Parts: sequence; C-alpha cells; structure tokens
Amino acid sequence: MASTLDSFTNAVQSAWQAVSTVDEPAPSWLVVGTAVVALVLVWVRPLWLRTRHIITQAHEGSHALVAALVGRKLSGIRLHSDTSGVMVSSGNPRGPGMIATTFAGYTGPAVLGFAAATLLTLDRPAAVLWSILAALAILLLLIRNLYGFISVVIAGALVGAAAYFGDPVVRYIAAYLITWVLLLGATRPVLELARTHRQGRGRGSDADQLRGLTRIPAGIWIAIFALVTAGTAVYGTVRVVVTQLG
Repeated sequence: MASTLDSFTNAVQSAWQAVSTVDEPAPSWLVVGTAVVALVLVWVRPLWLRTRHIITQAHEGSHALVAALVGRKLSGIRLHSDTSGVMVSSGNPRGPGMIATTFAGYTGPAVLGFAAATLLTLDRPAAVLWSILAALAILLLLIRNLYGFISVVIAGALVGAAAYFGDPVVRYIAAYLITWVLLLGATRPVLELARTHRQGRGRGSDADQLRGLTRIPAGIWIAIFALVTAGTAVYGTVRVVVTQLG
C-alpha cells in the first residue's frame, strides 16, 4: 500500500513539474512555421476533412464542459467519421444553462485555442500539452461509440508522446500546431454553417436550437459565432506575434 501511494505521489509530482516547466522562448521559425502548416491543414479541403476532427472534439467537449458547469447531467458524446458529433445531457430544456451549453460548441475551440496561446506566450508548451491530454482523458470517459473512442485514443497517444518523450522543440512544435489549428480552424465550421443556413439546410444545428431557445434568428447566432471565433483568432494571433516575434 505504501509503495503504491509513493508511486502515485511521485507521478503527481512529476506531472506537476512537467506542467510548471518554463522553457526557453520558441524560435521564430517554429512559431511562423507551425502557423503556416496549421493554415494549410485548415484551408486545404482534403486536409481539412481530417483536421476537422480536432475541432469536433473541442466542440463537443466544450458543450460537455459548460453543461457540467451549469449543473446538467451528462449522458455521453458520440463522434462520427464524417466529423459530426453530438453531446447529450439532461436537465431543464430551456433557460440560461441550456443556452450557455448550446452556445459553447462553436465558440469553444476558439476559446481553448486562446487559452493555449496564452500559455505559449508564457513559454509553457508542456502545460499546453498536459492540459490537452487531461481534457482528452475526461472526454474519453464520456465517449459512447467506437469511432469516437478510437479517435480520442489516437489523439491522446500523439499528444502524450509529445508531452512525455519530446524535447523542448518537439513540445513547442506540437503545442503550437494544436494551438494554431484551434485558433485558425474554429471559424471554418461557422462559415460552413452559414452556407448551409443560406441554402435552407442546417435544421437542428446549434444556431437553430438557440433560435428555439431565445427567439433570436439563427442568422444572428451564426454572426455571433463568427464574431467570437474570428475575433479570438485575430487577438490570439496578435498576442503571440507581439510576445514571441516582437
């Protein structure tokens, strides 16, 4: 029993030491290079169809986080191969808690990206990676389908390998690449939603649900999503550039 407790204590201490580590500032080429790669991953459609899974995981995870914070009971999350997903929770079907839960999906990836960017401006790539790994571990507990389980396990394995085995450069590359994908990729699903909305499709989307909850038109909610995601991307990018490249 004592040895088990000692092992757990050592693991916690090692994890905390890793999370609290402050590295030397990232070289400029790494910051710019990962931003360019992320931009290609987000805007080249064949690559986006793969990259979008990251945004979907953050989208559904954000729904779940806010649902838990407002006291809703989480039933589970399903992630699908077509990059769609669904989070199911129970509780009051209306009211501020349900509105906040629904609103969090499209805006969540951008907020998470900004939080990661803030940590990177403090030269803490390990904190970014371990925080993402912890979030993926919690997400895994909520997954209710095989594809979702496999996709989260793969993401966790890649992030965990970079966090645990990587040297400072590898940690920075992984942390910046994920951060840029979240920041730059959060807006594209909103643009896709706007297109489907103009075409008269998209019934049942988050914007459509918010319309039912608030009587505010879905188009207004889509515009708010775009404002939050694009604004966060611009502000996060400027903050990184000024801090790391200025």
